[in-house]
Amino acid sequence: MKLAPDDLDSITATTLGHYQQVAEDFRQGTRDHDVSQNIDALLRHIRGPAPFRVLDFGCGPGRDLQTFTRLGHIAIGLDGCERFTQMARDDSGCEVWQQDFLKLDLPASHFDGIFANAVLFHIPRQELPRVLKQLHASLKDGGVLFSSNPRGDNQEGWNGPRYGAYHDLAAWQALLTEAGFVELEHYYRPAGLPREQQPWLASVWRKA
Repeated sequence: MKLAPDDLDSITATTLGHYQQVAEDFRQGTRDHDVSQNIDALLRHIRGPAPFRVLDFGCGPGRDLQTFTRLGHIAIGLDGCERFTQMARDDSGCEVWQQDFLKLDLPASHFDGIFANAVLFHIPRQELPRVLKQLHASLKDGGVLFSSNPRGDNQEGWNGPRYGAYHDLAAWQALLTEAGFVELEHYYRPAGLPREQQPWLASVWRKA
């Protein structure tokens, strides 16, 4: 069933409202999460001389902005939650944009890499092709997109106060290919566990 504009506005407002309410608890609860495997997966595929210009799409409170900066890169954050964007600016010192994921305004051919860690699953399936093409357009030629999402069986809906769409590998590959990306690699997380204990699907893509 197609979501109407009012439905999309409600999804955005309710999901962002939840993050706004729990922002500090979220920052404390995710501060020590180790996503170095994901950051390495993005950076090792970017071509050309460093430092790289990286968009942390859905940067949250800014944990990974700090990591990219420590590694010597130029990181810009983007999030829809007002409290997250302020936390990210304060904690990282980076430029951070507050934008609704469904109403993006991104510069063209600007970024060497986009780091979309645990964020794209919040975008309703019907809007995802458009958003992916916007991310594609904001990458330089040959630029790299990293994504990590909770995997699922191509269902979407409410998980408490947050909306999510949960894709399997084949569906995700089809979406990214349609948007103009070429797959570089994919893997499941956390590493070293049986597949049924790996809820996250991570993938890396190059702008064709």
